[in-house]
Amino acid sequence: MKGSDPPMNRTDTAPAPDTGALVFRDAQGEDVPALAEVIHRAYRVGADRSWTSESELIKGPRTTVPALRELIAAPGGRLLVAERDGAPVGCCRLEDRGGSAHFGMFAVDPSAQATGVGRRILAEAERVARDHWSAREMRMTVISLRAELIAWYVRRGYRRTGELSPFPYGELAVGTPVRADLVFELLVKDLAANPAEQLSAG
Repeated sequence: MKGSDPPMNRTDTAPAPDTGALVFRDAQGEDVPALAEVIHRAYRVGADRSWTSESELIKGPRTTVPALRELIAAPGGRLLVAERDGAPVGCCRLEDRGGSAHFGMFAVDPSAQATGVGRRILAEAERVARDHWSAREMRMTVISLRAELIAWYVRRGYRRTGELSPFPYGELAVGTPVRADLVFELLVKDLAANPAEQLSAG
C-alpha cells in the first residue's frame, strides 16, 4: 500500500516506504500511558521533527492520562489505535454524532511519519464511521493557521467550509496557546465517495 504523509521539508513526490503491517483496534486502559507519549510527540515536538507539530502555536501537554481514560470510557465514541509490532504508532478519536462522525485526537508518532501511516489511520476511521455508524460524512475542526495540515486533508477529499469556531482559551487540557488569534475551521468529507480515492491521491 503506497502513500505518504507530508512531513516538513519533504514533498509527496518522494514518499518513504511503509515498512510494516498495521493493526487497528479500540484503545484499552493499559494503552493509555503509551498513547499519551505518542500524542505528545506528534503535537509538541519541534516542527523539524514532526510535521503535525503545534509547538509554535501551543505549549504544554496535548492531553493527559486521565483525559485519555475519560475518552476511552465515554459513550458514543471510540479511541482507535494503530499499532505495529505490538506498539502504538498512532491513534484517532471518533464520535458518532447521528448521521455524521467527528474525527479528532489524530496523532502519528514522528518515527512513523512519512510512511503512509496517517493516511491509513484516516482511511480506517472513515471505514469505521461508514460501516459501524452509517455516517454519511466525516467532520473535523483544524486550527486555521495550520495550512499544510489542512492542505493534506483537502487532498484526502475534505472540503474547507469557512465555518470558524473559537479556540478554547483557558482550558489547560489542550495546552497553553502562545498566540491570541487561534480559531478552528470545520472540514467535511462526504463518506459516500469512493474510499479508495484517498489512498491513491497525492
